[in-house]
Amino acid sequence: MLLENKVAVVYGGGGSIGGAAARAFAREGARVYLAGRTPSSLDKVAGEIRAAGGAAETARVDALDERAVDAFADAVAERAGGIDISFNVIAVGDVQRPLAEISAEEFLRPVQIATRTQFLTTRAAVRHMTGRRSGVILMFGGGGPQTLPGLGGFKVALDAVESMRRQWACEVGAHGIRVITLVTGGVPETIPDGFPGKDEIAGGLREATLLGRTATLADVGDVAAFVASDRARTMTSATVNISCGAIVDH
Repeated sequence: MLLENKVAVVYGGGGSIGGAAARAFAREGARVYLAGRTPSSLDKVAGEIRAAGGAAETARVDALDERAVDAFADAVAERAGGIDISFNVIAVGDVQRPLAEISAEEFLRPVQIATRTQFLTTRAAVRHMTGRRSGVILMFGGGGPQTLPGLGGFKVALDAVESMRRQWACEVGAHGIRVITLVTGGVPETIPDGFPGKDEIAGGLREATLLGRTATLADVGDVAAFVASDRARTMTSATVNISCGAIVDH
């Protein structure tokens, strides 16, 4: 198993991306702690993990609340003996419309949420990783050099998180901690059933790729587990591009 005896924390663990990563972490041997604001969603994922023979616990945590995040990380580290992996995939409240059509609040909201929550959860994990001289911080989304009209502040938020990833990586690398971003270019399975234009959006994501297909939730989980494992020990301050060619690297 890639992650045997590892301890993984997933913020937004009840969502589609967080759940996929959590299930993969558990399948590879990690003990998973799911954090989020909706207990029913967290419990569903945790139940699936346990049914498959894995270990999972849940906690209601607001990943924008500094005291709550610190207390949760402290509790996990005390209970499990440390934190090896931290992955934050909470929603950022973006409004995807042209910039000229949104308010300043709508523009700033995803930037503020993304940067605040990633800072808080990363700092909380790093404090427990530094003394052990190992650990992995995973981020999700990525910027890439391209953008599209009508994304509001979402792309700006992704670029800000990428800047944070670089800054964290250069500060914690000396302590053996790696910081990586997963880039997908969009996962159609995350679009809710009944969402207006779902088929058209999924088709557009697929057409933008070079392989004629998009990343699946299973792909996200599999790659996240590999990147979090010791087999990826040489990777840090980098993006792992699983966009099927939709996003072309610099």
